[in-house]
Amino acid sequence: MAEPVPHWPGRMIGPVHVRSTPQGAPEQAVFVHGLAGSATNWTDLMDELKDVVTGHAVDLPGSGCSPAASDGDYGVPAHARAVIGLLEHTGPAHLFGNSLGGAVSVRVAATRPDLVRSLTLVSPALPDLIPRYGPVRVAAAATPWVGEWLAGRLRLLPAERRVEATFAMVWANARAIHPVRLSEAVEELRRRDDLPHTIAAMLGSARGIVAEYLRRGPQSLWRLAARVEAPTLIIHGRHDRLVRPAMAARAARTFRQVRLVLLPGSGHVAMMEQPRLVALETRRLIGETRLGNAPLPG
Repeated sequence: MAEPVPHWPGRMIGPVHVRSTPQGAPEQAVFVHGLAGSATNWTDLMDELKDVVTGHAVDLPGSGCSPAASDGDYGVPAHARAVIGLLEHTGPAHLFGNSLGGAVSVRVAATRPDLVRSLTLVSPALPDLIPRYGPVRVAAAATPWVGEWLAGRLRLLPAERRVEATFAMVWANARAIHPVRLSEAVEELRRRDDLPHTIAAMLGSARGIVAEYLRRGPQSLWRLAARVEAPTLIIHGRHDRLVRPAMAARAARTFRQVRLVLLPGSGHVAMMEQPRLVALETRRLIGETRLGNAPLPG
């Protein structure tokens, strides 16, 4: 098993921490992680795409190496504002989002089409009337007092057990995880255990997802999805335990320009499980939109 590529170096851009591939590729891309994730979820896919896009993976406020949100707001609209701030720094870019990051990216693409050249969603957390076990757990964590109690109980477990349980939930085959990536995840969890804002950020983001599932009217995520102008690629893993791949059918009816891909060997984080296959699909999308809806910066 080959050693995985090192995580990309990071720096603060405004209020968030961002990991970027070397400058040189002609176009920009921004990557947005899911709940309890971080910019490093995108390391391998960014490596696969570094010759076609300069990648910028953001740690959402309170996640990864980003500080706590200054106003304590971890809802999807607040995360979207953070991503828009990064896009205003990079210029128009190809936008990628996984899970919670997919919901954030839909809101960004719908409200700031001038900044989004294409949209790639990996198992996006879009409202579903038949939620799976994972979303039900998120809803439980989002319940006032219950979430804090659960988080406190979980922190009593060794970091290794918590990481293994998470990977077993989000990967189709957790045995395929490289030992280096497993060790990195354990060390990162230990680091975050020592930060005072970790629980508030995680619970706030979980409550933000629940709020989006319940939102109605023109600002609901499915209504926003219908407004997205950018060419869109949606990737689902056949073995996703958190988001039903069947939601792709509704996405096909909702997004204006959309292509759907189902990966048989993936779960909820296809960009980590099968980065080469995801890169193959996204290269096609980037190539198709090279002269697309947003001008390249001069």
